[in-house]
Amino acid sequence: MSALQQSLADYLRLRRSLGHEMAEAAYFLPGFVAYLDSQNAQTITIRAALAWAQQADDDGRMTTIGSRRMTAARGFARYLAGTDPTTEVPPLGLMPRRQRWRPPFIYSPCDVEKVVSHARDSLRPTLRAATYTTLIGLLAASGLRIGEAIKLDRDDIDWAEGILLIRESKFGKSRLVPLHPSTMQALNRYTQVRDDSQPRPNDPSFFVSGTRKRLIYPVVSETFRRLIAEAGIGADAPWPPRLHDLRHTFAVRALLGWYRTGENVQAKIPALSTYLGHREPASTYWYLSAAPELLALAAARQETAHREARP
Repeated sequence: MSALQQSLADYLRLRRSLGHEMAEAAYFLPGFVAYLDSQNAQTITIRAALAWAQQADDDGRMTTIGSRRMTAARGFARYLAGTDPTTEVPPLGLMPRRQRWRPPFIYSPCDVEKVVSHARDSLRPTLRAATYTTLIGLLAASGLRIGEAIKLDRDDIDWAEGILLIRESKFGKSRLVPLHPSTMQALNRYTQVRDDSQPRPNDPSFFVSGTRKRLIYPVVSETFRRLIAEAGIGADAPWPPRLHDLRHTFAVRALLGWYRTGENVQAKIPALSTYLGHREPASTYWYLSAAPELLALAAARQETAHREARP
């Protein structure tokens, strides 16, 4: 073990003892330390941190992962600087997170079925396959944020009522999310596989990894991207499909269904906003511009209303 590897182990141990989960740092920083060791670096420099953070993903794309790498490196550098004055702490804003809007990829029911089937057939061991097939299915069926699904604990599921308790999600809000009976049945099947494979988990989390711990976002995101690519989903799309697009798809499908059946969409949007955990209904109205078909239906509905209002 190199000196930097030992320092990293001490850093993670200290932060965890103070109540920090450190899941993302534990995922990124071993790669950073390996990079520093390969450069024969004795400590962190701004140049080295920037070079590492700017490396492309495995698929050759640069995403917001660079800013997340830099955040992890900055925290580790602050720790090292306490005992090694030669350590350089990367300044804030060195790799700002670029927030560029792009149209969501709307998955068809066939797309969802295909990626779930591919996860079931290609992932090993059995628990990993069951975890990802159930997780993807839950996201598609409920519109949950991936962070909310990962954070679910076993006690957050009311099996009798078919309701999930989402605790202190985005904006610090908690909410109840009712699920369709078929979704509850899928969750129940997963619990049987999970408990058979991991009868003594290390965490109270509902979804567990092969190490008996809670899933972490970087691993889930990378696995999903690989499944999507291998299944050939969105190969001709302008932008690669994302995990979060399952949430967009859920919202768009709900709105499309209401428009097609002649429902009062304006009256129903507050309920959808609450279900999705939006801070206010205005955030839900964004989905009206997320799909061309929705825009066309909304425009047609508005034109009909204008005609009927004319004397």
